[in-house]
Amino acid sequence: MHLITPAELLAIAREAEGRRPCETCAPLVCPGWEQLPAGFAESDLQRLGTLRVGEDEPGWDEYHPSGTRLWSADAPIAPGFHPYNRSEVWACARCFRPFLRWTEFGGYYEDRRVRELRVDLVHIGPGTAG
Repeated sequence: MHLITPAELLAIAREAEGRRPCETCAPLVCPGWEQLPAGFAESDLQRLGTLRVGEDEPGWDEYHPSGTRLWSADAPIAPGFHPYNRSEVWACARCFRPFLRWTEFGGYYEDRRVRELRVDLVHIGPGTAG
């Protein structure tokens, strides 16, 4: 799978800035991490690549310099930190609007999470890969 570097992630986000979602991907537009809506046809998305570097287990450290939390709508998108270091970048097959996807694994559940890729939240700095 193609490794998306932090610079490439930023370029994808910039290219999509201001692009309105189409009818197909509008249910996925959420500023923070949310569950992938039940019944959403995953075939309406195409995988662009991964932010996960290497085969080793990614770390669990998060990046919140302004006191945000994992679920905050304004939490930074920092590729070297959890959960972005476990995420993939996908795009709507129809309008090419980009999204981040990550699967959260719990004791008895698996939650597929999605978040819109917003250029104003992408953080390229210490702790990022690439």
